[in-house]
Amino acid sequence: MSETLRMVAHGGNLREAAQRYGIGWDDWIDLSTGINPHGYPVPPVPASAWRRLPEDGDGFAACAARYYGAPEASHVLPVAGSQAAIRALPALLPPASVAIAPLTYGEYAPAFAQAGHTVVPFDIDCGTLPDDVTHAVVVNPNNPTATLVARDTLLRWHAQLAARGGTLIVDEAFADAYAPARAASLANAVDRAGLVVLRSPGKFFGLAGARCGFALAHPALLATLRARLGAWTVSGPARHAVTHAFEDTAWQAAMREHLAAEGVRLTALLRAHGFEPHATPLYAWIADARAAQLQDALAARAVWTRRFDAPASLRFGLPASEDEWQRFAAALADAVKAIG
Repeated sequence: MSETLRMVAHGGNLREAAQRYGIGWDDWIDLSTGINPHGYPVPPVPASAWRRLPEDGDGFAACAARYYGAPEASHVLPVAGSQAAIRALPALLPPASVAIAPLTYGEYAPAFAQAGHTVVPFDIDCGTLPDDVTHAVVVNPNNPTATLVARDTLLRWHAQLAARGGTLIVDEAFADAYAPARAASLANAVDRAGLVVLRSPGKFFGLAGARCGFALAHPALLATLRARLGAWTVSGPARHAVTHAFEDTAWQAAMREHLAAEGVRLTALLRAHGFEPHATPLYAWIADARAAQLQDALAARAVWTRRFDAPASLRFGLPASEDEWQRFAAALADAVKAIG
């Protein structure tokens, strides 16, 4: 299982695609990740951020608590990307059955299985948890299907699991792009035992390279997670970048409006070619039996997308410029014709 855990496929593997198709890396349009291509303009990093070790008392957790709407800074733990928490959390929970959607972010199922849990598939669209599970993971909105589970439903699921001594983990990596940003979030409810919310500034702020994320939960659980992860999980330069991004409310408001418009544009483009997209402001997903052929045809035209097999489907992120939009539209039209 450790091999499986290490080999989960992700988007963003553009160098692999460039080598496979013999197209120069700089010539591609990379739509494979769902990361905001209009990333936050980070101000220059002060020299002290490079020279000094990060300190817990620098107000970083409090800044994140304000931005996410968590009860207090004690309910927020900065981590080296939410990925670090995804790998560590299963071992902190009593081994049991855990409900995870069959098509969702691919790191959860192997991480829980490696920690001795039994993974039970469930349909997040049905509004009902399996009766025989103790824990559950919900990516909200779901990656890649864009399903957004209502807050009231999530709170009901948490109450059911908490009554069994279980835990609900809600991954809100793509939630920031919605307006209002906190509408479906459970960040303000993490003072309840058995609830964990994971957040990442990498997607909406376009800061994936900072490798910064946050676990929001009851302080007792966060203390155990902190001990597992160790000291200095988020670098000084990353803390500098994310703090400025969290405090820049004008940029956030303008970017949410911009992404909403681009999400509508992406959806309309896919519909114009006969697809039925499900979308967030940052990506669109289509289920189509020809997904493998369409990905290949687009790749031959230097457009890289993310493919899934069950069901056969593709996820499209946003082009980074008007030139990329035009190139993508032309490539999509040619690719659709090519696969028939």
